[in-house]
Amino acid sequence: MAKVLIIDDERSIRNTLKDILEVESYNVDVAENGFDALCALEKNEYQVIFSDIKMPQMDGIELLQKIKEKGIESSIIMISGHGNIETAVDCIKKGAYDFIEKPIDLNRLLVVVRNALNQNKQTSEIKYLKRKVDKKYEMIGNSPSVERLRKMITTVAPTDARVLITGENGTGKEVVARQIYLQSNRVEMPFIEVNCAAIPSELIESELFGHEKGAFTSAIKQRIGKFEQADGGTIFLDEIGDMALSAQAKVLRCLQENVISPVGSDKLIKINVRVIAATNKNLKEEIKKGNFREDLFHRLNVIPLHVDKLEDRKSDIPLLIEHFSALICAEQGISTKTFDEEAVEILKNRAWPGNIRELRNIVERLIILCGNNITAEEVNMYVNF
Repeated sequence: MAKVLIIDDERSIRNTLKDILEVESYNVDVAENGFDALCALEKNEYQVIFSDIKMPQMDGIELLQKIKEKGIESSIIMISGHGNIETAVDCIKKGAYDFIEKPIDLNRLLVVVRNALNQNKQTSEIKYLKRKVDKKYEMIGNSPSVERLRKMITTVAPTDARVLITGENGTGKEVVARQIYLQSNRVEMPFIEVNCAAIPSELIESELFGHEKGAFTSAIKQRIGKFEQADGGTIFLDEIGDMALSAQAKVLRCLQENVISPVGSDKLIKINVRVIAATNKNLKEEIKKGNFREDLFHRLNVIPLHVDKLEDRKSDIPLLIEHFSALICAEQGISTKTFDEEAVEILKNRAWPGNIRELRNIVERLIILCGNNITAEEVNMYVNF
């Protein structure tokens, strides 16, 4: 049952609103001034708050600001008998969900409450999903190489500097890119990932920069490219070492001038995007072979970050096993399974050519095939050494 707090210095209005909302099965508390309201908010959590604007001692605007300063996430609906457009706009700018004029229309009151609760539900769901995503891209380990990487990420993330992440397949380059994004000032803006190796060379320019209708045979409608989608946020160019040379030239221009031009168009679109790139290739060698532009390499390689292979950070394997076990069991909707010490030791001493990705796959296999406590015998049975 949703909890609602009504704040008004007029007893008749407080009680009328309380009666109406209780008929609709809401749990309602009342307060006659801002100070009583703040005390109530210390003790209870409310989904919706109604506050009169004109009150003695502390007016509704001041109360609204204090509630926001405390980080309370209730939907706040301001009420006034002396309101105008300017007052309503001012309330919304300061963080109110909505504004209602007196005398209060019953239908509008109930609609506003329902809408506020729906928005609260959507916000909670988004936060839950974001926590789930953040957990998925958590950086696990306390080996010296991981600690160095964490320190670099903390230093680099708040800036807009371009980052080039190198490392073997499966080492967790995407996790590093996500951590940079999550700790950056652009975290509220889009994070757009592009796997350059998975897109055919003839489509990569259209994918990155978009195209106009009729730009080529299959262009039956206009398409917005990944760079434009990432405007204001971050674009992650994974496996950039596999990008076609023609697309590299366009990316270089984008980095130099902060503009893009869709395929089949003469217009220039200004963008503001942070670029993070990753590759499993030695780009200096690719430059010598003529497969990668040297000028683009220098544009991207402002902050180089290298992710070590799992073979060089085996002390992190027990923590990774524990992390993947909790994550996979949650995804499968089952109780968390454990690995006994011998099982962990066997996995720790194994060769990992596929790095962290291979370790995750094997942990998932063992969780599906084994009991609640995974033993050394089961590891030997189900893992191909």
